[in-house]
Amino acid sequence: MSYSLMAERPERGRGSALLSNPMMDVLHAVHEQGSISAAARQLGLSYRHVWGQLKEWEQQLGRELLVWERGQSALLSPFGQRLLMAERLAQARLGPQMESLRAELERAFALAFDDAQRPREVLTLYASHDHALAELQELAASSQTANEPGVHLDIRFTGSVDAIRALNEGRCLLAGFHTQPFADADSRSARTYRPLLKPGTHKIIGFARRSQGLMVAPGNPLRLRDLRDVSLQRARFVNRAIGTGTRLLLEELLSQDGLSSADLNGFDREESSHAAVAQAVASGDADVGLGTEYTARIQGLGFVPLTDERYLLVCLKSALEQAPVQNLLRLLHSTRWQQRLQSMAGYLPDHPGEVAAMKRLLPWWR
Repeated sequence: MSYSLMAERPERGRGSALLSNPMMDVLHAVHEQGSISAAARQLGLSYRHVWGQLKEWEQQLGRELLVWERGQSALLSPFGQRLLMAERLAQARLGPQMESLRAELERAFALAFDDAQRPREVLTLYASHDHALAELQELAASSQTANEPGVHLDIRFTGSVDAIRALNEGRCLLAGFHTQPFADADSRSARTYRPLLKPGTHKIIGFARRSQGLMVAPGNPLRLRDLRDVSLQRARFVNRAIGTGTRLLLEELLSQDGLSSADLNGFDREESSHAAVAQAVASGDADVGLGTEYTARIQGLGFVPLTDERYLLVCLKSALEQAPVQNLLRLLHSTRWQQRLQSMAGYLPDHPGEVAAMKRLLPWWR
C-alpha cells in the first residue's frame, strides 16, 4: 500500500490528511457521502473507476469493504470502518512529524528557486503543536516580496516544556508554549515553567488565545459538563503525553476540581497530538479527551469549553534584533495575520507580536 505526501497542506476538514492513499481516500469519501456516485464526484473520478477499484481492493484483501444494495446508501462494512478509523488515527499521530517533513521539503525547494531573488531568512521554532502556527507558517511562506525577503518558519513540534528546553540549549531561536493566563503563582504551570525562564534573559512574545475543553462525540451523548462528570461516569478518557502543555493543563484542572489522576478512566492512555485524541473519540475508541476547540470542530466532534489559555512565543533577549525575528514580529502585527487567526474556531489574537517582560503576559510570575 503506497502513500503520497501532499504537496500543499490540505484544506481544513475532517478528511484532510497530509498523506494520501487512494483506497483510504475512497473509503473516507464513501463514509462521508453515503454513496459511491457522490464519493466519485467528490474525488473527481468516474463511478465506473471507483466501483472497479473497490472490487479490486476487496479481492486483494479478501475482505468486504462495503455493504451496499441497489437503491440504498452505501455503507462501509465493519471491517472497512475499522480499517479507515485505524488509518486515520495513525495519520493523526503522525501529523506533526508530517507537517515538519513537508515544511523541510518546502524550504529545500525554496532555496533552489532563490537564486534570482533575496533568500528568505530561516527561523527555527520548537513549539507545542498548534494549528495556528501551521497557518502562520503558510502565511509567512506566501509573504515574500521584492523588497522584503520574508521568513521561512522551520517548525519542530514537541511538548511545551521540551520546546523551552530546546531554546535554552541553543537548538532554536524561538519556542512556543501555552498556559492558563490566570493561574496563580503556586500553580503547577508556574512551578513547571518558572525554572526554565529567566527575567532579563528571556522575552515573551504575544501570539494567541485559544479555547481548551472536552472533545466529545457529536451531541455529547454522555452529557459531560466538566472533569467531575468524566470521573463520575467513568467515561473512557484519552490523555496527552508527559511534557506537553495540555497534560500540564489537565493536571492543573484536576487539582482545581479536587480530583486526581486515579479518578480518570484512561489517564495513562496517551496520544501524541490534539488530532490523535480527537480521532480516538471520533472512532468510538474513547469517549472524551482534552483538546482545543479548533481540533474538535474540524473533526466534527462536540466541544465543552473548560478554560481559555494563552499560547505564547519566547526567545532570548539577544535574538530580538535578528532579522528573522524582526520579520516575524512584523507579520504577527499585520492585519492579514489577525484576520486569519480570527477565522479559526476557538482562537483570538492576544497581543500578537508584542514583546513583553514575563510578568506582563504571565501574571503568575513572581
